[in-house]
Amino acid sequence: MANKDSVRYTVLFATAVCVVCALMVAVAAVSLQPRQEANARQYMQKNVLLAAGLAEPGVDLTPARLRELFRDRIEIRLVDFASGQLLAPGRINAADYDQRRARNDPSQSRTAPPNRAGIVRLPHYGLVYFVKSQGRVEQVVLSIEGLGMWGTVYGFIALAPDGNTVQGLAFYDQKETPGLGGEIASPKWQALWRGRKGYDEQWQPRLSVIKGAAGPPDQDPHRIDGLSGATITSNAITRLTQFWLSDDGYGKWLKNFRQGGNT
Repeated sequence: MANKDSVRYTVLFATAVCVVCALMVAVAAVSLQPRQEANARQYMQKNVLLAAGLAEPGVDLTPARLRELFRDRIEIRLVDFASGQLLAPGRINAADYDQRRARNDPSQSRTAPPNRAGIVRLPHYGLVYFVKSQGRVEQVVLSIEGLGMWGTVYGFIALAPDGNTVQGLAFYDQKETPGLGGEIASPKWQALWRGRKGYDEQWQPRLSVIKGAAGPPDQDPHRIDGLSGATITSNAITRLTQFWLSDDGYGKWLKNFRQGGNT
């Protein structure tokens, strides 16, 4: 009989326990991966709907209702950032495209041009969500990201068919300080963006989060109330929004879109 007090027995027993536990964790991770990916996709879809005003903050949607809204109202396409053109349907499955993963893959991205938004790599293609009703485009929702105070901020911005007027905003992943910069996730603050204009008369990106209070959209179309005590986060949101509206981001495609093409 093995000596249970020996060093050899203790080492073998500990090794066996570690191997069994590792196998259990591996099996759980593999078996749960499809569910995790489905949950992540549903979370992203809900935030697209929030940005587009098709879902209400704080109101849960059943998975069935979420799928129904997305199927009936949203068409997903990909934009080639370099050319400003939409990819032909079927070339890449836009519904399965992961823009964040593509950004980190050297074969699917390139070094970003110099920018103030803290963006190091730029994927070749970006997601565009067309919000439609009876076949007519009512909004376009764009994926945006950039460096905040404590990490990268990810979100969506919705624009009207003029490719300029903000219809909504949603940040779905951010690490900003709760109660300060973290207020970018507040529906009350996000509502201040509605009706603002992304571009000035020369079609240069002009949306900015200022220090203090901005006027109403019809009198102060390019500025949004700042976040109290969160100047760094406010500046970060300005920089990342202006980057994605510029020609380095969706700007080239939005120009085509405003002219009635490439939809």
